[in-house]
Amino acid sequence: MPHQSSGSPHDPFSPDRIRATWSGTASVEDAARAFGMSRSKGYDLVRRGEFPCRVLPIGRAARVVTASLLRVLESGEPEYNEAISAHTSPT
Repeated sequence: MPHQSSGSPHDPFSPDRIRATWSGTASVEDAARAFGMSRSKGYDLVRRGEFPCRVLPIGRAARVVTASLLRVLESGEPEYNEAISAHTSPT
């Protein structure tokens, strides 16, 4: 399970700080650090489709959806890209 941020106002990866200072998407490196993992572990999870929150592929790069990251940090429940598509039903 992802590391939960301490929530301290001085913690650059607390949900309140992320809400106040991050834009709509974040780098994989920053998002990985918010979960308490290394940059390389974050990119490995992105490649395997197992990063704990929504990731947008943009060409050869990837960006993490900040709103998804915040939901995961606060709930502790991952939002894998596959998990989200599996829950949507065709109309």
